[in-house]
This record gives sequence, structure tokens and C-alpha cells, in this order.
Amino acid sequence: MYRGRKLKIFSGTANLGLSEEIVEHVGVPLGITEVKRFSDGEIAIYIGESVRGADIFIVQPISCPANENLMELLIMMDALKRASAKSINTVLPYYGYARQDRKTRARDPITAKLIADLLTAAGANRVITMDLHAGQIQGFYNIPVDHLTSLPILAKYFEEKGLTDAVVVSPDMGGVTRARELAERLHLRIAIIDKRRPEPNVAQVMHIIGQVKGKTVIMVDDIIDTAGTVVLGAEALLDQGAKEVYACCTHPVLSGPAIKRLADAPIKELVVTNTIPVPPEKQLDKIRVLSVAPLMGDAIIRIHEELSVSKLFD
Repeated sequence: MYRGRKLKIFSGTANLGLSEEIVEHVGVPLGITEVKRFSDGEIAIYIGESVRGADIFIVQPISCPANENLMELLIMMDALKRASAKSINTVLPYYGYARQDRKTRARDPITAKLIADLLTAAGANRVITMDLHAGQIQGFYNIPVDHLTSLPILAKYFEEKGLTDAVVVSPDMGGVTRARELAERLHLRIAIIDKRRPEPNVAQVMHIIGQVKGKTVIMVDDIIDTAGTVVLGAEALLDQGAKEVYACCTHPVLSGPAIKRLADAPIKELVVTNTIPVPPEKQLDKIRVLSVAPLMGDAIIRIHEELSVSKLFD
């Protein structure tokens, strides 16, 4: 049981399972809330305990349905702020709209910045998130942002598998830094898939930079959404002589045709984390889910105790 200063952890409905794992790790009970819908669809939230003077952490990924989960989070933050919470720390295991981080065409919105403005206006004193699609989103805030990564968890899993003669592959140029960090943790070389995306959710593999022939491949990405990139990448790697293909990511969005594509894909195993829940209808034998709850729980304790969060990744 955590016996430090006044710490309370609340959860929205987006990923209650992860929240329950986090409070078990931290050693505090989950805050009492009631989330209801009026007949017209409006969200009503009731906080069932005093939060006066407490440091509050709200766990709520902005995952599908993103708009519902975001609105639920904003209303819960407003309720806690008006109930005299000392601080409101927003824990976003998955930062929805992160892929809309810049203008790529005339008159495009920058929705990731809008999310930052909404959370700040609702009363966030700090944001804790994991593996942002674009790291510069941290700069959209004028409050502290703690950016966690699941790479140590993924690296430990693959290290324990004892794969030999392996290589880490980035599915595109934008993921090279992520692939290099995983490769360094596993003491492996990297390769890169040069990918072109003619339109959103459509990927076209061009060619592979690096040696993959005869090797076990670990493809790493931050998000797997429709699974087009990872499936095309696996096929291209095997065409280039790779022995077998593993894939891993932090955020299993798995929308649209993703599950059918993955079921038919030449991927031996897909390793994901529980930043987004994988419902029963999306669970495949080849999907392995790792928990980020201990990491997020330790981060919450260190933030609450005003200790370094970066020490978690040394």
C-alpha cells in the first residue's frame, strides 16, 4: 500500500484493465467515479470521493472511439478541478490524433496541437504519455510532458526469446531512431524499408536498405493501424531472403482490415502492449500483449514524489 503524500488515481472507461493494473502496482485503490450517458448521448460524470488537496492522475487513452474518450477525459478533468484537486496529471497511454502533427497540405488542421490546447484549458498540470508518433508534440504544451517509451519492455521480451542472427527493421525512414534504440538494446544491426505512402492508410514498399537475407527480422513501429505497412513490409523482407519475421509496436490500433491482414500475413508473432485494449474479437494466436502498467505506475510514483522519471530508462 502506497503511504506517501495524498495520491489518487482515476480512470476513464477507455482502458479500465490497464488502470486496474496500474493501481495494483502503485498500491492505491482506484478512484470512485461513475460515467453515464444521457438519452441524447451527452456524458455525465460523478466523482464519488473527496479529492480536495490531492495529486490526481487520470488514466485515459484517446483511442477508438477517440472523440468519445477525449470528451469523457475533458469532463472528468473539469469535475476534478472544480472539486479542488491540488494537481491534475493526465495519463495518456495512447495520444490520439498524434498523426495530425503538421500541415502537409493547404488548409490542413494541426489536431495534435488542438488536443494539447483542450487538455490545458480543461486544467491539466502535466501530461504523461507513451511513444508519441511525433516527439515534437511535447512542444505543443506549456506544461511538463513526460514521454515514456515501451522499448525496454519490448527489448526484454525479445532478449528472453534468444533469437540468433537477427536484425531490427524500421518500416519507414521516420522510424529509424526507434529501430536504432531497440537494436542497441538488443546489440543488433538495423535495416530500413524505404516506403512511399501515396495516400493515408495506403503504403507502397519501394526497397530495403540493409542486409536481411537469412536473418530473423524484428520489425518495430509505434502504431499498427490498418496493418498495411507491417504486412507489406513482412512480404518484402521474406522476398529479400529473410528467414522469419517478427513484428512489434507500442499501440495496437488495429482498425478496419487489420485483423484479417494480420491473420493472413507471413508474420510469426506480433508483440504489442496494452496502451490500447485488444478486445476478444481482435485477438489472434500470433498476437502477444505485454503490460506497460509497471512502467506507468513507477512513473506516477516518481512524478508524485518529485523524482527523476528518466532514471526509469537508464
